[in-house]
Amino acid sequence: MPTNALADVTASDSTLRRFLHGLPGVDAVGLEARAAALGTRSIKTTAKAYAIDLAISMIDLTTLEGADTPGKVRALAAKAVRPDPTDRTTPHTAAVCVYPDMVATAKAALAAAGATDVKVASVATAFPAGRAALDVKLADTRDAVAAGADEIDMVIDRGAFLAGDYMKVYDEIRAVKEAGGPARLKVIFETGELSTYDNIRRASWLGMLAGADFIKTSTGKVAVNATPANTLLMLEAVRDFRAQTGVQVGVKPAGGIRTSKDAIKFLVLVNETVGEDWLDSHWFRFGASSLLNDLLMQRQKLATGRYSGPDYVTVD
Repeated sequence: MPTNALADVTASDSTLRRFLHGLPGVDAVGLEARAAALGTRSIKTTAKAYAIDLAISMIDLTTLEGADTPGKVRALAAKAVRPDPTDRTTPHTAAVCVYPDMVATAKAALAAAGATDVKVASVATAFPAGRAALDVKLADTRDAVAAGADEIDMVIDRGAFLAGDYMKVYDEIRAVKEAGGPARLKVIFETGELSTYDNIRRASWLGMLAGADFIKTSTGKVAVNATPANTLLMLEAVRDFRAQTGVQVGVKPAGGIRTSKDAIKFLVLVNETVGEDWLDSHWFRFGASSLLNDLLMQRQKLATGRYSGPDYVTVD
């Protein structure tokens, strides 16, 4: 539900369209240059150790494959709880992210480990394409929450958005938010399919107006996923949204973030754009699977001065 400051924006399709198309145009060259410049910043060893642990704590450890099995999901949950079994100082990840039919398995595995702080996130709404009737999407969401999902990662109807049917997208997000009840809602835009930075800015505001708790770049299932530039643009959107409404919204880049170096670049973007308020797993997440392994190897190198052998981390 939009806050009072922007309540009239969603009163009708025409007012919503006028607002979204009235947002400032994105200077693509400037955006990419700023993202690139921030990405060149180096950090010292002590700051790097902090950044690696922070990045681990922000991961939604993810498996979203047709071949997922209960055993694979249980192994993923165990890794989320104790990423490095040889070092109990390693932080746990923020969540595990699975398909709705695997939520109960993940929830049971985490409960058995006593890991109340690791959340279960579930994709929903006919992920990844989102091509389904609304009642199917809502049933998908309710099933995931009933099975124990703490968070729902929904996909928007990109076809409706690109056709300019913003109110349909808004209403669908609102309906999913209601169906999810207490679950936090992450709204996935699939930025690689939105064609322009202006569209990513519009989608960001549309998602936040509709009640998103997080805005998320991508499903990880298309060619272009999270990039520093599109994430920077979304960070600017949540910063400006809070300035106007007082409401803080999280950001989740997902897909293509595989190395510690990548993760640290994104954390620099967060720090320089929105500041410390977002440098917490409650407000910033990484959607990733292989990233955790690289963070663990870099963490051990900082601690011991050498890289571990290939059998040090589990294979996802």
